[in-house]
This record gives sequence, structure tokens and C-alpha cells, in this order.
Amino acid sequence: MCGIFGSIGLEPDPARVDIVAHRGQDGRGWTVHECRAGKVALGHRRLAIIDVSDDGLQPMALDGGRYEIVFNGEIYNYVELRAELEQRGETFRTRTDTEVLMRALVVWGLGSLPRLRGMFSFLFWDHAEQTLIAARDRFGIKPLYYCTSARSIAFGSEIKQLVSLPGVSGRMHIPRVADFLIHGMSDHTAETMFEGVSQLGAGEVAVVRADAADGPSLTISRWYEPPSLDVEIGANEAAERFHDLLADAVKLHLRSDVPVGSCLSGGLDSSSIVCIMADQLGSRAGGPQVKTISACYPDKYVDEKPFMDTVVAHANTDPTYLWPRSEDVFARASDITWHQDEPFGSTSIFAQWCVFEAARKAGVKVMLDGQGADEQLAGYTNGFAFHLAGLIRHGRLIEAVRSVQGRQRLSGVAFSRQLAELAPRLLPKFVVAELARQRRSSLQHDWIGDAALTQYGATSAIDTAAEKSGLPAASDLASLCVMMTFASNLQMLLHWEDRNSMAHGIEARVPFLDHPLVEFSLALGNRHKIVDGATKSVLRRAMVGVLPRQILDRHDKLGFATPEQVWFRGPLRPLIEDGIETTLKLYPDLMNATGVRSRAAAMLDGRAPVDFWLWRVVNLGIWGKRFGIGY
Repeated sequence: MCGIFGSIGLEPDPARVDIVAHRGQDGRGWTVHECRAGKVALGHRRLAIIDVSDDGLQPMALDGGRYEIVFNGEIYNYVELRAELEQRGETFRTRTDTEVLMRALVVWGLGSLPRLRGMFSFLFWDHAEQTLIAARDRFGIKPLYYCTSARSIAFGSEIKQLVSLPGVSGRMHIPRVADFLIHGMSDHTAETMFEGVSQLGAGEVAVVRADAADGPSLTISRWYEPPSLDVEIGANEAAERFHDLLADAVKLHLRSDVPVGSCLSGGLDSSSIVCIMADQLGSRAGGPQVKTISACYPDKYVDEKPFMDTVVAHANTDPTYLWPRSEDVFARASDITWHQDEPFGSTSIFAQWCVFEAARKAGVKVMLDGQGADEQLAGYTNGFAFHLAGLIRHGRLIEAVRSVQGRQRLSGVAFSRQLAELAPRLLPKFVVAELARQRRSSLQHDWIGDAALTQYGATSAIDTAAEKSGLPAASDLASLCVMMTFASNLQMLLHWEDRNSMAHGIEARVPFLDHPLVEFSLALGNRHKIVDGATKSVLRRAMVGVLPRQILDRHDKLGFATPEQVWFRGPLRPLIEDGIETTLKLYPDLMNATGVRSRAAAMLDGRAPVDFWLWRVVNLGIWGKRFGIGY
């Protein structure tokens, strides 16, 4: 995993790559070339994972310097691709996946992208053609941002590399700030919360022509589209196929020349990764132990240590436990926000930061994680309404009743609440439209000060994601999974994980996002995901005999939670209140001070439940202060 930078038409500035030195402290490279559109600069900070020798230093050049690349990520099938290219007569001078990627681009051009199995963002310069190719992997695991002006363009792994360049105003981008404050959503569009900074989308490629004196031209297109497959398959066969695909993904993700470990939360997803790793390494038969890192809490309502202990004993892992402390939340908040680039939604990001910090101290350089399963398998509670609506529309009423009863039995969700969640999915369009109108009116609540917040916040973030991505609005479980994977929840989670891991020089890998597995999961459509009130049914069936029964039978959903309610009403209350005042002072016209204070006091006094809005308001001020963001 690495940090990259590239620019055309700007005065070369190596500080733009050095600002992300944390992304790679094993090597630094910087080259400058001339083209008709001006100077071309490529920079790289290396985190050595495959072929840790100096042969892997970048920018890497081929064919006498005609081609040059800076690359962030891993091509897990590089061994197989290299063999295929060698059969065509290509020769290699290194053992790196970077050189394999370069040769693939030279031989197959953009047609090489569908052959890649991995996570990546890269900049590939062809001096003869005066062309720069920038691409991002199918699911947006690795980031790539850009900014443009009339005569220049620049790319970077992190937003902070582009701040103050031409075309970047230094002000917040109100529509995306509205989505963050009101809906808690980010990374669901190409736009960021920095005005003038955009991100290349998941599965997109940008071609920059630099052969004209009046500046570079940019064309962006999709190289990968969500598959439209539909697999009719029985429950047992689906589980067997899912198991084989996940096991194969884990096997590929273990390819590394440095130590590999795993995050372990005690939930279904991370536990599946850990137990498959242990089986493949032979941990229970005297083979290498999986190094697991886990965050624990004394507050029992969010502590998952009993489940972690069960997995540790079952898989014979080498565990590290840590207890994130409330007093460290604000001590580290500014630095975490700087690494994240944008304000983040809850203190769970702080807990994740602590996990990667502990991994680094434990000598682990690569960490496998369970991100991606919830999105492709409808693991969130919002999936139930879509599931029930689909059953009812197709006349499968007995299954719908079983699902309601099962959810009530397994998760304790009352029938009345399930009915309230379901109703909007079944109402006629004109009623939904009227509810949307009333919702827009209700957003005139007293904590919003700027009318622009109300204007942009009236549209749900997931609807905005659908519009911006070109995907159909979620109408059933199948389309909801596609939306969450490509345009909403997952993109935000991957952003947080990338920044937290790279802040500590850790490469985070996500086997659930191996594309053969994702494509199979999405091809299941509405089947084998929610069954009789149980989420991720196909994964549960697939892990029988692999996971302990205590984990298979878990139906609570904590989502890497921290005890925010206890922290905010207790030891952190004065700092929360001070943080709110900082935000209101920085942006006096953005929010209504009286309304913000009143709503916050209701949460802190116990008259209303603490929700993530409280932290979002505080963190907006931390972000604005750290980056000097104007309004």
C-alpha cells in the first residue's frame, strides 16, 4: 500500500507526495518530464509488501522510459498474470506486482483492467502518446482524488495533497456537508466536502490527454459495471459455492512477503475471515498462528470480548486486546481528522484507529478485515423492509410472516416497529411523494441556520447516491445491495479504513470484496440473504463447521461500536460542549446556535438518546479548524 501523486501543467512540488509519507516509509520516488501541456510530475511513497527489495521502488519505468507508473494497492493474481504474459514472450526484471501491472497495461491496454483481481489506484504515463491513465479498482477500495483548472490537473491518494492547488477554493462544499450533517453520509458521490476536489469513482478510469499546449483534457468513464447476473440456486449449493469463493479469496489475500494478521471484532464477518485463515495456515494443528487485534470495552452493552475469546480459542490465534479510553478521543481527534481528510461520523473511527495502531506495535504490516459482507448480503437492519416488501408483492405471505416472527424471536424487534419500517416500501407513489414533501418541511428544524443545508438535505443521501452514480433507486433487496456496495455505505467505510490503516503504515485487505465473490453474492438477488428473520443466511450456512456455533447464532448488530452514550454524558461532556461551541464560532451562519445547543443538551441530559449527530457537529469544527476550511 502506498501514496501516489501526479500532476500535469503545474510547477512540480515534491511536498505533495511527502505530505503522505505515512502511507509508505519504505521508499520515496519523484520524477519530472516535459510534455506539450507542461511539466508532468509523478511521486510515490512506498509501503513494501510484495518483493520488499529496492526493485519495487517507484515511479517504475519500462521500455527505455516510455512508460512510467505510480501504483497503490495489490494485484493478488499477479502470479497468474505474470505466467500468462511470459507465455506471450514478455520478460520481467522484478518479482513485483507493479511490473506485472505495467506489462499488462502495455500489452492489453485498458483491456487489462478486467483481468486484475485486487485493490488498486494508479497513474500510468505514456510519454510517446502524451497520455496519463488513472484508474481505480472495482469497489473503490483504494482512493484517488483529483482537481482541475483551465491549464492543469493533479491526482493524489489523499485530499490533503491537493489543498491549495489551482481550482481548490479552500471552502466547504455545502451539498456534501449537508449530507454529512443531516444524513451522516459521505463518499457517496464524486464530490467531496472540499469545494473543487473530486474523487474518481469505484470502477472508473480517467484518460488525460497532455498533447496540447493549451492544457490537459480529462475524460472519465466506467471500466466496470455492477453485474446483472441472476443465479437460480438452492440454499445448500449457494452456501457451498459461497464458502469456496471466500476461501479462495482469503488464500489470495494471504500472499505477502511481510507478516499478516487480522482484525477480530467477534462478529460473523471478521470471525469468518480469521477462522478460514487459521484453517489454511493449519493453526490448530501446530501451524502459524493468526495474529488477531481486537478492541474491548468495560461497558457490557458494546463489549464483544466473550465472542472474541470464543474465536481465539476455536482458531488458536495469537490475540492482542486493547481497551480504547474515553480520555484519548479528543486527544487524538484532530490528528485522526487530519488523516481522514474529511469529518467522520462517530467515535468508532477512533476505535478502529486504535486497532491499527496496536497492529503496528505488534509487528503486523498487513491486516485482513471483514468489510464488504454487510453491503452485498443485506446485513443491515434497513434490508428487512425491502425483503418483506418483495415477499408481499410476490404473494409469498407465509414467508413474510415467518420472517417477521423470526426477526422478533432472534433480535427482539417488535411487530409494530417492523410494520412501521415496511409501510413506506408498500405505499403508492403519490403517498410517498407527499411524505417526502412533509419530510422536506420537517427539515426546517431549529438547528439548521443556512437554507442551503435544508435544500440539499431534503433529498436522502442514498437517493443522491443513486442519482449521481446512475444506479437505479433501491426497490428490493437485490438493488439495495448493489446501491450499498457501489454508491453509499461501503464507500464511506472503505475511506475510513484506508486512512486509519495507512496512518500507521498498515495495509488493510478486504477478502469479502474479491470480485468473483461479490459478483456471486449480487447475482443471488433477493435470495439466500434474509431467511426467516436471519440476516446473511448464505454466509451462516457457508460457515457451518468453520465457525463456532456461538458466532453462527449471533443476531445482534453492533457495527464496531463504542460506548458513546456513556462517554458523552460522562467524562467527555465538557469536551463535547466545548466542541459544539467551536463549531458554532467557526460557522455562525451554518447552524442555528440556540437550536444546536438545545438538541445537544437534550441528548446529554438524557431527555433524548445520544445519536451520531452530536459527534458530527463537533467533528465538523475539528475539521474546519485543522484544515482552515472556509464557509
